[in-house]
Parts: sequence; C-alpha cells; structure tokens
Amino acid sequence: MESIWLEYAWALLILIGLEGLLSADNALVLAVIAKHLPENSKRKAINYGIIMAFVFRFVALFAISFIANVWQIQAIGAAYLLYLGLKHVIQARFGKKNENIHKDDEQGAAGKGFWPTVGKIALADLAFAVDSILAAVALALGLPDSPLDDFGGMDGGQFIVVLLGGIAGLILIKYAATWFVQLLAQRPALETTAYAIVAWVGVKLAIITLAHEDIGVLDHDFPHSTAWTLIFYGVLVGIALIGWFSSGKSNSAK
Repeated sequence: MESIWLEYAWALLILIGLEGLLSADNALVLAVIAKHLPENSKRKAINYGIIMAFVFRFVALFAISFIANVWQIQAIGAAYLLYLGLKHVIQARFGKKNENIHKDDEQGAAGKGFWPTVGKIALADLAFAVDSILAAVALALGLPDSPLDDFGGMDGGQFIVVLLGGIAGLILIKYAATWFVQLLAQRPALETTAYAIVAWVGVKLAIITLAHEDIGVLDHDFPHSTAWTLIFYGVLVGIALIGWFSSGKSNSAK
C-alpha cells in the first residue's frame, strides 16, 4: 500500500510540473489579450481570467468523461486556439510593414472594450481547460487503483491527484500572468511568439481530436506517446527560444 501512495506522490509532482507548462501558456494568453487595456483594467481583466480559468477547469474536472468522449468539444477548442494564434502570426508576418503592425493592433484593440476582452479571455480559458484536464487525466489514469471510492467518474485517488495538480496550475497562472505582462512591456516582439505558442497548443488539441476513437485518423494512443510528447515540447521550447533571442527590449525598457 505504501508503494502505491509513493507512486501517487511522484505522479503528483510530475503533474504539477506539467500544469506549470500548461499554465504558462494560459497565462501568456491572458497577458497578450489584455495587453491593450489601461493598467487598472488590465489587472482586473487578468483577475477575471484567472477566476474563469478556475471555474472552467473545475467544471471540466467533473465533466471529464463527457469531454473525453465528445470529440466536438476538443475540436472546437483546437479550432479556436489555432484561429487565435495564426491570425496574429500571419498578420505580423505577411500583413502591413512591421513598424505599423503594433500601432494598428493597438488602435483596433482599443475599440474592443473591457467586457469583449474578458469574453475573449473566457473562450481561451475554456480551450486551455480542456487541454489541461485531458493531459492531467491521461497521466492519472496510468496510476494503479487506490483504496478510495470513485469520485467524479474516476478512481478517488486519481481524482485527487488531478484536482491538486489543477489547483497548483491555477496558482502558477496567477504569478505567471503578472510576470508575462511585465515581460511583454519590455519585449513587445514576444507577442507574436506568444501567439505562435497558442497556435501550437491548438495543434496539440487537434492531434487529440484526430486520435479520438470516433475519428480514428491517428492511433488512439499517439497523443500520449513518448514520441509526440518529445515533439510537442521540443517545438514549444524551440518557438520560445527563437522568439526570445529574436526579440529585443523596447526603447522604453532600454
């Protein structure tokens, strides 16, 4: 019995690390979507985003059997993140001249207002909630059954591991979002990198959708395979490093 709990403790540590990575993506979205708002409104929008992230992940945790079985939910999340990320990346790469892009973006974003921005954050939070819970449950289901009763459609021990990992992820979102806001102010060019990461997470959800048993385009176990995991995080780190070294500090930061 003691070995089972040690295995659960180890899985929880791994999950907290995984949630940290997923929360960084979510926090990055909060930062870039709220970027155009005044300082007080920006802070309020991010706080609302964190609250919504908590609600969506908590609801997704109890509805995991529904989320895991209905591929349309995963597909919608993938489509939204791909749209959100690629729209900005394509505009930045193939749109107007670079010196005019940020000015045009700020003028367009300024007209969106506070609540439309919060609504956009909510949609992103929902997509990330699906991704986070699916990843956490995939890890937890590999654990042996615990002596606890089933809860939320899962073994009680596995449910607790996913719940604690999710709470840790939400705490990380709070601090990461604040840090990303400051970082984007110093390095505005990182905004395009942030959206590229968002689009790549959308690809991850699309892979999960294509591997769903009702779709069958990809092998059902592929999204959780070692090969895909290495590819996903390798590309993710590559995007982040390229963005970091290719972006310089803003004149105001200098």
